[in-house]
Amino acid sequence: MATRKKKGNSEGEGRTAPVADYRHPEATRKNNPPAKIAADGHVPLLPKAEYSYSPRLAPVLRFDPTGSADELPELLAEATRRPLNEAEAWALAEALRKHEPWLEWAGKREAKGFAVDPVALHIHERVSAQAILKVAAREDVNRSLFADPEQEYNEAVQFYKHEVDWSNRLILGDSLQVMSSLARREDLAGKVQMIYIDPPYGIRFGSNFQPQVGTRQVRDAEADLTREPETVKAYRDTWHLGVHSYLAYLRDRLVVARELLADSGSIFVQIGDENLHRVRAILDEVFGSVNAIALIAMKKTGGATGEYLPGTTDYILWYGRNQQHTKFRQIHRERKLGGSGGEAYTGVETPTGLRRRLSADEVESGVIGDKHRVFRLQIVTSQRQDRPSGPGSAMHFPVSFRGRNFSPAGTRGWSTTADGMDRLGRAERLETSGDGLNYVRYFSDFPVFPLTNFWDDTQAGSGMDKMYVVQTMSKIIERCMLMTTDPGDLVLDPTCGSGTTAYVAEQWGRRWITIDTSRVAIAIARQRLLTAKYEYYKLKDESKGVAGGFRYKTVPHITLKSIAQNTNLDPIFAKHEPILDARLADANAALEQVTGKLRQELRMKLALKQKQEGKKAITDADRRRWDLPEKGKGWQHWEVPFDTDPDWPETLKKAVEAYRAAWRAKMDEVNACIAANADQEELVDQPEIDRKITRVSGPFTVEAVQPPEMSLGDAIEVETGQFAGEPEELEGTFVIREVQMGDTPQNVEAYLSKMVDLLRMDGVRFPDNKQRKFTRLDPIYAGGRSDGIHAEGRWVNEGEADDDPQGPATVGVVFGPQYGPITAKMVEEVIRPAARRYDDLVFAGFSFDGPAQAAIEEGHPRLRIHIAHIRPDVNPGMNGLLKEQPGSQLFTVFGRPRTKVEGPDKDGMYRIEMQGVDIYDPVTNNIVDTGAAKVAAWFVDGDYDGRTFCITQAFFPDRSAWDKLSKALNGVVDPERFEALSGTVSLPFPAGKHKCAAVKVIDPRGNEVMRVHPLGGDGR
Repeated sequence: MATRKKKGNSEGEGRTAPVADYRHPEATRKNNPPAKIAADGHVPLLPKAEYSYSPRLAPVLRFDPTGSADELPELLAEATRRPLNEAEAWALAEALRKHEPWLEWAGKREAKGFAVDPVALHIHERVSAQAILKVAAREDVNRSLFADPEQEYNEAVQFYKHEVDWSNRLILGDSLQVMSSLARREDLAGKVQMIYIDPPYGIRFGSNFQPQVGTRQVRDAEADLTREPETVKAYRDTWHLGVHSYLAYLRDRLVVARELLADSGSIFVQIGDENLHRVRAILDEVFGSVNAIALIAMKKTGGATGEYLPGTTDYILWYGRNQQHTKFRQIHRERKLGGSGGEAYTGVETPTGLRRRLSADEVESGVIGDKHRVFRLQIVTSQRQDRPSGPGSAMHFPVSFRGRNFSPAGTRGWSTTADGMDRLGRAERLETSGDGLNYVRYFSDFPVFPLTNFWDDTQAGSGMDKMYVVQTMSKIIERCMLMTTDPGDLVLDPTCGSGTTAYVAEQWGRRWITIDTSRVAIAIARQRLLTAKYEYYKLKDESKGVAGGFRYKTVPHITLKSIAQNTNLDPIFAKHEPILDARLADANAALEQVTGKLRQELRMKLALKQKQEGKKAITDADRRRWDLPEKGKGWQHWEVPFDTDPDWPETLKKAVEAYRAAWRAKMDEVNACIAANADQEELVDQPEIDRKITRVSGPFTVEAVQPPEMSLGDAIEVETGQFAGEPEELEGTFVIREVQMGDTPQNVEAYLSKMVDLLRMDGVRFPDNKQRKFTRLDPIYAGGRSDGIHAEGRWVNEGEADDDPQGPATVGVVFGPQYGPITAKMVEEVIRPAARRYDDLVFAGFSFDGPAQAAIEEGHPRLRIHIAHIRPDVNPGMNGLLKEQPGSQLFTVFGRPRTKVEGPDKDGMYRIEMQGVDIYDPVTNNIVDTGAAKVAAWFVDGDYDGRTFCITQAFFPDRSAWDKLSKALNGVVDPERFEALSGTVSLPFPAGKHKCAAVKVIDPRGNEVMRVHPLGGDGR
């Protein structure tokens, strides 16, 4: 996989690009099967994971303490057999009158638990942004950038047996199966620190799924519906009984999520007001109401206008696995003068000590004079629960301040001791207000305030580029993550969408796993993560890496207690107070020299200002300056003027100025001592940034669930939807339905029988519009002789005759699963036996993964292999969702990506040109010959090892995809090479260790097609 550096002199040659990512060497994961060699090894068999529902009773709102409501079902049954007596009739009437509600839904009482198949997860891609940037910068690339364990073959096929280096995970599949697999196969139970779930808010299909990568305006029209059977199945499983199946769907996932959470872990469920009350009741049931931590209300953009009040909030329910051990890191918001956290700060102190109210202009502009300090007054009394605080207690004593005595009111006591109150007074931290005494708290004492459970700054549109129809604001998930995790912790999101949780986790150095049933979501998340640019946060301990934490910005947290108990202040008081006493004596001596006439003139100035500007315009400074004490009285320390008047005698001016200078010197030293002894609060959302380094996403894998094998040997389970007692009026019993615990044999047989009938009737259409019809097609999936092949027969071109209709079968057919793609494992298992029996082999499926296509391309010298898409509306899971179409063109063969290898050139380098691809359009049911510019993305693995596709070059037609990284690395990576990453010709690369390159193309619906090119010789 090595690339060569460009020869000759060029800017940046030999330089290491200032690019880094975060790794997690302290963490490991199991060696999941690489998709291409999944058939070569053995996945340990595990029984279905059994989960029992909590025996805890569903929430019941009791209006009577007797519990007699529990007798009502029995009483109603009795009423069908005989007349009720007077007491029984009264009890029933009372119950009906009270309309006692409780959370109940169809099927809840009958189901005692559920079983989940802990499926195997196959690795399809390894992704490294660093590797792509190194190729762009003409630097060497090695597989360690992908966190590839590079195991020997015999070790690599021992799946789930070995611990390998951690890489983050983007998984395609049903969240219930994947979470159970993580818990049971990979021993992640109890190891996830945070789970974020953003389930559907409501029943509208278009509001939950996006059909194409570039389509964010989704309506409920047929053309906008996804054609992914797995996604439709997930939707229908969730809503087939309306809110009843929605609650069952959610509870099952919460039960498995609880198994994954660490004892200190948290789960967040984002929900709208429509189902908030129901979801909270389920969380109480699964986690226990004692573990409910907070209901967070967050502002959303606008609100749906209706007949009554528009809704402007969504909600997050926060529960802990064990509230007593829940990890919590307080997040703080910056105080804003006159705004959030700063509303109560209405006073300002000048450098001379004058305290006054802030003016409206000062609050509005936020401009305060130099060295002025904004403050607020707080009560300095408290009512202690741990000890007495009223009269007679140790905290109830008189305090002398500025010539007045104060005592706590009623049963309250001072917030600190007598010594503490004395220090507060001498440190100028007390102030009178009416008849009370208050503590002076400056704005700068703690310039932030704790985040509460109301988030009023989470509306979308503030600089967020929306990539997905139901994309969550990054800020919301960021806060949840920072409150409950540390760097290196593991975060899980079973509702991936556009990958916001993964994006935020990557940003903050958390490990992540995210899951979705939609290929569109996976494609969007992959691009978002691969092209993301992050700040590089400085590590607290380089030797520990990310797990050692970041270096954070800190702010002082000065408290009443920290000042009251700060004995370091005492020597400062002892030093400065004698000086102030002397300066006060000088000022009073000078005051005695002021004549009575001057005193009268000064009082006239005060009266004139009051007359002209009003009484409220008079400040304490005005009174002290112009209303001088009578002769012989003098000033106290708390009465000395803050400034002077031009008409004062020069000696008085100098004396007062000297006093204020001495006071300022004392307060500077006092404030410095208070600050030096204050606690420092880490701001966990403000780590220190190293701006010399550009950070990209760390390595991650793209994985998918191995679809369940279509077995004909299991039993079917039948569930009757009984309803018992929700206050809404519903029918008592729903139609009996089959519950598919995996693929039940009756369903499998019916599905395969339908597919064989359709294929026999319609045949297969090829890209040149030629049609091949079957003269005979027989099912062979029963009887144990199929070798994974489901049907065999003979075919001819349409309009031709079969010379030997009863002759041996020449065509074998393999059908993909109803929900899920045809995989490489399925292909590998049937090619060899098919080559012994047939000339042609058809793989017919609703989707195909890339490794399966690579395996088909390798093929067999004696076998022609064809890939045929099945029209999505014939999938039984699509019944009623799409319009019925004429019974033709049901099975359509599509080709490989049209790619061309150029090279080697004189430097031994190769290029690959992506000329286009045949894309199957499930809306029109046509194979569309699509130019290269119309694909969603295409990737190159320059040294394909035949196991896992490692993306060494990534191309997105969206020319803005790489913009942020291109600007950040200007001068290190040639901008023209970034420009090439939106083109159709790859960057040059050498033939690596495996002498093989692979190309993968992603279509707008998230489907992938793949082609492998040997390098060198005729195979180029």
